[in-house]
Amino acid sequence: MTTDSPRLIVADVVWTGTGEVYEPGVIEINGGRIVAVSAVAGPRPAGPDVVDLGASLIMPGLVNTHAHTPMSLMRGVAEGHSLLTMEGFLAVLRTREAHLTPELVPASVAVSCADFIRHGITAFADQYFYADRIAPVVLESGLRAALAWGIVELGDATARARELAAATAFAESMQGASDIVRGWLGPHAYFVDNTPEAMAAELEAAARLGAGLHVHFSTSSEEDEWCREHTGTSGLEQLVAMGMFGVPTILAHCNTVPIDELPLLAGTRASMAVIPSVAMQSGVPAAPVRAALDAGVNVSLGSDNVCNNTGVDLFEEMRTLGKLAAFTSHVPNEVTPAEILGIATVNGHRALGGEEGDGMLRAGAVADLIAIPLDEVGRGPRGAQSLEAALVYGTSGASVASSLVGGVWVMRDRHVLTLDVDAAIAQQQRDYDILISRMSASTEEQYGRG
Repeated sequence: MTTDSPRLIVADVVWTGTGEVYEPGVIEINGGRIVAVSAVAGPRPAGPDVVDLGASLIMPGLVNTHAHTPMSLMRGVAEGHSLLTMEGFLAVLRTREAHLTPELVPASVAVSCADFIRHGITAFADQYFYADRIAPVVLESGLRAALAWGIVELGDATARARELAAATAFAESMQGASDIVRGWLGPHAYFVDNTPEAMAAELEAAARLGAGLHVHFSTSSEEDEWCREHTGTSGLEQLVAMGMFGVPTILAHCNTVPIDELPLLAGTRASMAVIPSVAMQSGVPAAPVRAALDAGVNVSLGSDNVCNNTGVDLFEEMRTLGKLAAFTSHVPNEVTPAEILGIATVNGHRALGGEEGDGMLRAGAVADLIAIPLDEVGRGPRGAQSLEAALVYGTSGASVASSLVGGVWVMRDRHVLTLDVDAAIAQQQRDYDILISRMSASTEEQYGRG
């Protein structure tokens, strides 16, 4: 399908994320970046290179900093389990992933990317194996991404060598392949299933390639328990001692990170990617978002996999973040709507290693933006409710009508332009049937038919 690159976009409301709101506003774009953003002075611009979205609100696209796109193949299978524990990880996921082969990956990646686009996500960070089969689909989707090849070695030297080689080769293959899609390395969990020996090699490869690391951290205190037993320090203290934050690093979840250790992350290249819905569904503590922000830590937002969360709507995730922070602290509005929007936009780009100002609508920033019909933004009377509160608490990702990534449309009028969504969904069902048949055959072989 064809896409196009507008020079000017006009809308009744432009929320910039810089503190400025233009009603109406106009955005000038060139070369995938924003040239200027301003209020419309005089007649609204018109012409062949102008797109007027009328009664819409334009805002920066959302950034999902923790996802596993192939896992839409297993959407919902983790109900009743916590995937933040080794028991849930092994019993629910690894039993299925043991039968997953590369050809079963692409269709589910396409389904996930289409889901992202439809819900206003314009950039994301992914962590999974078979990343070489993920990347072509992401490139086709037009989304901005940091794709990390997942590494699980569980102390096995053979597995370590194999997984490190695969992840490094993938990151090397992505060097210069795209302006908006990069290859990272994805240690699944430090100390829990990636040993210090593997971590040192992962850091060396990431630093050499100018890549980042994407890892699960402080999901249920397993890292701290291991580190205190083997090193006498906490997990975070050990990561600092090992120099692991010398490259962009996404620490996913951070539900049990000690609050008094948060200053160790401040000023580093590490970001906390919080997923409040998954914390609630898994029965684990909420990530200390307020304390992290106050400590100067970059906090971003993610959806995790849809095996447990079942959704990728970051508007819902923003809403949940605000409510959960207030509920656990007993402080209303503990994390403000403006801060939450920053977490889902500017901070997300920072976590992905973006340039200063990306995630805002301002000159020099990447032209990643979304448009929402104004009648689908649940805002109270002017003066009674801020626009930021309306976006966080009164808007759904399903209301996003159009999306632009790097100055190119990926969705118009709720129609995804870059992917054949119906074909991907049909293929995903065929892939799932294959996966289940393999599991059944394996069970019969193991226990016999009697």
